[in-house]
Amino acid sequence: MRQGERVLGPSDGELWAAGGEDAFTQLFERHAEAVWNHAYRLTASWTLAEDLTSMTFLTAWRRRDELTLVRDSARPWLYAVAGFLARTEFRRATRFQALVARLPLGRDVADHADRVVEQVDSDHGMSRVLRAVDLLPRAEQEAVRLCLLGERREKLAIYGRKSSLRHALNVCHRIIKR
Repeated sequence: MRQGERVLGPSDGELWAAGGEDAFTQLFERHAEAVWNHAYRLTASWTLAEDLTSMTFLTAWRRRDELTLVRDSARPWLYAVAGFLARTEFRRATRFQALVARLPLGRDVADHADRVVEQVDSDHGMSRVLRAVDLLPRAEQEAVRLCLLGERREKLAIYGRKSSLRHALNVCHRIIKR
C-alpha cells in the first residue's frame, strides 16, 4: 500500500485486533515493501534492509497481543520499530569496529596444526616401536628400553655390567638394523 492509496478490505486496526496468522499475513503483504524501503534508506544495504524488515515483522508478531494501534495504520509503528532496530545494528557495528581497532596488529599466531600432526605421527611411530620391542627377547627389550628409547649411554654402561659392554653395543646395533 502506497501513501494515499485506499485500503481494500479490513483496515490495519481491524487486522491487528484480529491477531491471527491470516490477518498478520495481510499486514505483512500490505507493509513489507514500505518497511524494506525505509530500512534501506536508513542503512544503504540491501541485505541489512532485508534483515531489519524480517526483525521488524518478527517484533510485530511477538508484540501483537500487547499493542493497540492508536491510528488505523500499522505503518508508523513498523517504521519506528525498523528505525530502532537500525540504530541498534549501527551501535553493534560501531562497538565491533572499535573492538577490532583495539586488537594488536601484525601479531600472527603460528598454526599449531603441523605440530599436532607431528605429535600424532610420533605417537603412532612410538607405539609401533614399542610393539616391536615387545617381540624381542627379554634381555634385548631391556637394552632397547635403557639405551635406544632413552638415548642414554650411561644406561647402556649399566646394562653392560650385566654382560660385557661390547655385547650390549652389539645387541643395540642389531636392534637398530632391524
